[in-house]
Amino acid sequence: MTTILVVDDLVTDRLLAGGLLQRHEGWNVIFANNGQDALHQLELHIPDIVLTDMMMPIMNGLELAEAVKREFPLIPLILMTSKGSEDVAVQALKRGASNYVSKRRLSEDLIEIVEQTLLVSKDQRTQARLLNRVTHSEFTVVLENDITLLQSLVVYIQQQMKSLRVFAESERIRIGVALEEALLNAFYHGNLEVSSKLREDDYDEYYSLAKLRCSQSPYADRRITVHCKFDPEAVAVTIEDQGPGFDPSLLPDPRDPENLERPSGRGLLLMKTFLDEVEYNSKGNRVRLLKRRVPAEEEMIIEESFV
Repeated sequence: MTTILVVDDLVTDRLLAGGLLQRHEGWNVIFANNGQDALHQLELHIPDIVLTDMMMPIMNGLELAEAVKREFPLIPLILMTSKGSEDVAVQALKRGASNYVSKRRLSEDLIEIVEQTLLVSKDQRTQARLLNRVTHSEFTVVLENDITLLQSLVVYIQQQMKSLRVFAESERIRIGVALEEALLNAFYHGNLEVSSKLREDDYDEYYSLAKLRCSQSPYADRRITVHCKFDPEAVAVTIEDQGPGFDPSLLPDPRDPENLERPSGRGLLLMKTFLDEVEYNSKGNRVRLLKRRVPAEEEMIIEESFV
């Protein structure tokens, strides 16, 4: 049985939309008279789809779309638009709504649009269920010197950890911060050979030189290779740049109070604080990062999966 939540402050419009939907065999319709009431109904019934008016008191369709995307991301929301609400509808589509239907064409279009949206939603939910059953994952990516790609990779790794339920949200954030620092080291100090000492002396010159070298050979031709391995017990990431490297034995201890305020030690401090292992090869152009899951985290991950 498919449950559809219809949200509208006007009784006549609520009943019109609900009546059309109830003609479809296998669809159960519940109602709410504004966005705030809709959130309450969502908590009680967890419907398969939400159909909402745009202009309502207390909480309008735009605010409801944002709330549903934030709190119930797997439940699609369809807007019922009327003349004069077009601009708000566009904003709602940008902020989380999945589809829309004109109130003037409910009888012609509503059933088809709901069916289409439900089909897409079902595919997404099935994929989410599949990902939740993956127990091991391993991949390698080779990236050019593009900060946006490095940042996207960090987000992707965090998503992988969430799918595998390896760590709780707070720990995934810390791991993401450490990984980003390691990737930035490979980018700036490894491939582009921009000294951390320059950053301490002249912040603007540091980034200007990095930007320039992104378009100069041999720096622009270098790549960063990242190998990731996930299993229920740990996450291991190896990051290798194509720069000349350095002597890892000469790295200062970032936890020494004298080094805490130095920009050059910040990344290493975060890496060693948030991760269990940070190991460089002898050349200094490859680092292996490891984070193990501790048993105490298991309960947190289970609780998070129900949020």
